[in-house]
Amino acid sequence: MAAVVLGGAVGGTPRDDYDVPGTASQAGTELLRERFPGLSGTEARVVVHNPAGGQLDPALLDRVVDALRAVDQVGVAGPAQPSADGDTAIIDVRYTVPVTDLGADAMDQVRAATGAARDAGLQVEYAGQVPEGEPTEGGLGELVGVLVALVILIIAFGSVLAAGLPIVAALVGLGIGSSGILLLAAVTQVSTTSPSAAAMVGLGVGIDYALLLVTRHVEGLRAGLAPQAAAARATATAGRSVLVAGATVLLSLLGLILSGLAAYRTYGFATAIVVATAVAAAVTLVPALCAVCGRRIVRRGRLDVTEPQRPPLTARWAARVGRRPAVWAVLALAVLLLLGAPALTMRTWPQDAGSQPTENTVRRAYDLIAAEFGPGAYAPLVVAVDLAKVPQDSVPALQDRIAAVPGVATVSEPLLSPDATAAVLTVQLEFSPQDERSGELVDQLRAETLPAGAEITGVTAVFVDIADLLAERLWLVVGVVVGLSLLLLTVVFRSILVPVKAALVNLLSVAAAYGVLTMVFQWGWGGQLLGVDHPVPVSTWVPLLLFAVLFGLSMDYEVFLLSRIREEWLATGDPFQSVVRGLAATARTITAAALIMVVVFAGFMTNADIVTKMIGVGLATAVALDATIVRMVLVPASMMLFGRANWWLPGWLDRLLPHLGRRGSAELDDPADAAPATEETASLEPAASR
Repeated sequence: MAAVVLGGAVGGTPRDDYDVPGTASQAGTELLRERFPGLSGTEARVVVHNPAGGQLDPALLDRVVDALRAVDQVGVAGPAQPSADGDTAIIDVRYTVPVTDLGADAMDQVRAATGAARDAGLQVEYAGQVPEGEPTEGGLGELVGVLVALVILIIAFGSVLAAGLPIVAALVGLGIGSSGILLLAAVTQVSTTSPSAAAMVGLGVGIDYALLLVTRHVEGLRAGLAPQAAAARATATAGRSVLVAGATVLLSLLGLILSGLAAYRTYGFATAIVVATAVAAAVTLVPALCAVCGRRIVRRGRLDVTEPQRPPLTARWAARVGRRPAVWAVLALAVLLLLGAPALTMRTWPQDAGSQPTENTVRRAYDLIAAEFGPGAYAPLVVAVDLAKVPQDSVPALQDRIAAVPGVATVSEPLLSPDATAAVLTVQLEFSPQDERSGELVDQLRAETLPAGAEITGVTAVFVDIADLLAERLWLVVGVVVGLSLLLLTVVFRSILVPVKAALVNLLSVAAAYGVLTMVFQWGWGGQLLGVDHPVPVSTWVPLLLFAVLFGLSMDYEVFLLSRIREEWLATGDPFQSVVRGLAATARTITAAALIMVVVFAGFMTNADIVTKMIGVGLATAVALDATIVRMVLVPASMMLFGRANWWLPGWLDRLLPHLGRRGSAELDDPADAAPATEETASLEPAASR
């Protein structure tokens, strides 16, 4: 409660930051800030349209322009630019500060200033960085996802009390984490989509971690332990898995620091805050609630453990995979590679108003501008010319050279800075910002047309630079995250092969998610079901963020499964039985946890923001594949193929690495302390003995 109150009292407001240090577009932006103070800040555009088709009243437009000029921190507004038929006009609004320095009521002031046009019965829409930076509201899907998760938990546990504990713990962790994000926004820039992405991940992992602890607690109760002892045992065993799993997620998220963009750093920090609070809630609040609830957490009659007449389904499935592990491994690999293949054709673009839902004002503004002024008019290029390096008398010739480039629609007359040391040309392209040809044209102008001292900036040029930067940094982030995860898992599981396999299969899951994103959004397969009315490129923001989150989440299930398999391996030394018992003991929990996470992530597909939709699709797809194809087929098949080699570690490395327990188990200090086997850990004879 204190965190929520503090976040509400002194927390900041998320804002998008379009600065990309070290790029050509940033050089142009800095020149504008230095020489054109009135044009140096962020921008908004007001689009006024007469639905009846008649010409707009110039006097009314002048009143709107005057009202916009009176808005706080506006440096330049207008004049209104009418369309050829006069029924539509664009009013450009330039602020003197970047979007991160605007007040939370910036758009409210713009809406109030344009009230006269709405009162006259005209359609008024808003475009530009200011309205695009407004946080989007989540859809009902998020709430529905939580309710469905509760139903799944009730079915899994047969008890409303047991089902409610993971939900409560996850919501408490999410509430504290969300307050932490607001506090972070008070001291640094936090992008507008960061809270949604963090909530998506935090809610999913929060339920998962709490579910693992509650499941292990219930096992202890069924084994005859007192509630307090069962809660302590769950914390000592499953709690360690939660800590290791949470650490892998945090390592993956902190890899975003290497992206080179402030927006990505805040993505990583914001999501890490929520994940950290989810872990803390799981290992503290959940055991406490379990102990308080006593035996009421399990429905009467479910505490009795009877010897099953036959092994459970998950154990029988593990044995089936073990009979032909090579065949199953090849089939699983084929499915993942087939789904991942479309990713080879993936084209990325940061974001575009034209891909937003039609109920969004920036999308309606985009459609009006494209229809009345041309597809390239929504985000024109801005050429900033330093007249100390480019003679002023050569600017008209530069204007002509730019206009002669194929794909350029119009070039404005040069505008001189107040001190006559710089000039600005506005260049409208024939293509929409997300059109692949726009990026190519920006590169061509920079390489072949512009002299030294002239830089292209504007949203389209900034997005070109962002796409290039993230494409370069992706492999750095992948290498660092995979390397750190390998080191952590080597310490935890005392193995060389197990961490390497874990990294490879997790990368396959990520590639499959990329392939599905490409099919749904870029190819348009089923996109309309998500409210995307035409094919769009995959947002440049998504692949790197998805990798960091998915690699961590995949490691969650890897840790849950391998911890139990290693526990059985240390107790029996049987490579086959350890896989069978480990899968049998964790399969239901992993399946329920994955189903819950898929439902939660799918709920975010209803969010109005296209980037959030993509993240929801990617996360839901990867988790579903990871919990089925990977954990139920590929991992057990590969472990049965390699047998004892799974747990080989050179003696010198074993002595060098720190030990987490007396026998190196991530789950238990001593496997002999484990709870007695239940029906889910019933043994099967190895295939060779049958």
